[in-house]
Amino acid sequence: MRSVILMASGGLDSTTVAYSLKAQQLDVNPVFFDYGQHCVEMEWNRVNEVLPTAMRRPERFDISDLFKGSTSRLINEADLWRDSVSDDDLYVPYRTMLFFAAAAARAQTMGIVEVYTGFINSNHAKEIDCTAEFMNKLDGLVENIGPVRFISPFRNSSKTEVAQMAIRLGVPIGRTYSCQAASDFPCGACPNCVERLHALEDAGLTHPTEQAE
Repeated sequence: MRSVILMASGGLDSTTVAYSLKAQQLDVNPVFFDYGQHCVEMEWNRVNEVLPTAMRRPERFDISDLFKGSTSRLINEADLWRDSVSDDDLYVPYRTMLFFAAAAARAQTMGIVEVYTGFINSNHAKEIDCTAEFMNKLDGLVENIGPVRFISPFRNSSKTEVAQMAIRLGVPIGRTYSCQAASDFPCGACPNCVERLHALEDAGLTHPTEQAE
């Protein structure tokens, strides 16, 4: 059985990749990164809840010290009754690049050469390391520095296409969590929540707000 690493967050995208890998009968080793996000315990609980039961339990790695003092609203939770949150407020510098480097290091340590991610081409401000263009350049970079290869099945997909696949695979969509602004409930207004709700509605779910709870 082929072994792979999966960067898992408990969100819709990475969970859908997990179910796809399960359908391929791969030996999946999920990794979860604590970068100091205010919703880290919610994400950790959800990633343990939503991954397929036959899959290995995720490993948790703490890289939060790197972002001490960050003003990002992904780390310093906003008071949604008083604070407005824009795309720019959610930027965490080089976060995704760190994820990739750490996952590659873990993979090579374990003798694994494939790292799967749920990243899709992001329209969010400043998230240059979540774009398809960045992923394509990353492929060329790692070819010269080691055996590990990154596979992002949704790099050119829309959120609606991901939601459609999640429905087909039986992903527990309502239990996934990817809110950027609130640590204990989906705010419904941050970029991730808005994109998710529209995608679920476009995918044919009649009550997408219920699926986000």
